[in-house]
Amino acid sequence: MDSLDLLAHPIRLRIVHALGGGRLLTTAQLCARIPETSKATVYRHIDLLMGGGILEVAEEHRVRGAMQRHYRLRQDRAVIGPDVVRTLTPENHRQAFATAMTALLAEFNAYLDRDGADPVADQVGYRQHALWLSPAELEELIGELRAAIAPKLANQQSPERAQYLLSPIHFPMEAPQLEPERPTTGAEQETDT
Repeated sequence: MDSLDLLAHPIRLRIVHALGGGRLLTTAQLCARIPETSKATVYRHIDLLMGGGILEVAEEHRVRGAMQRHYRLRQDRAVIGPDVVRTLTPENHRQAFATAMTALLAEFNAYLDRDGADPVADQVGYRQHALWLSPAELEELIGELRAAIAPKLANQQSPERAQYLLSPIHFPMEAPQLEPERPTTGAEQETDT
């Protein structure tokens, strides 16, 4: 299975999210992060991610006679490169977007279900903005977002940090028009005679 197939599943995507930022987690800890999913299902998805090289065992400890593994995300393998993206069909994009939204909704519900969840104190945001951008302005905006986000991806877990899920999404809502639309008044509307 390639990276696209491996990451195009909401549970596997949530496992990848949980292990972001250099975090090491056991299967039991991953199961606690995805409580609505059976342990057997989480184990199966961990095995698939291990087999695909997206996860690796970082540490092993014997606990009460059983081997406990701590998994680490291989960030370099948990990406879908631009060469693959160029080959995707509209249906592939539709499926990938649906997977991302399903995982995002599940993560948000898990957050709200947590004891002490406080969207105001945690500065939760889910704003949407419709922007008019030329291709050059879009490239500039994407570059600015990358410049702001990329350094934070190297942040490690620490007592003063909470893990946040940031999901930039952008797509054209309509195609560019040759002439800008102007609002019409009742007197300017065409009538059939």
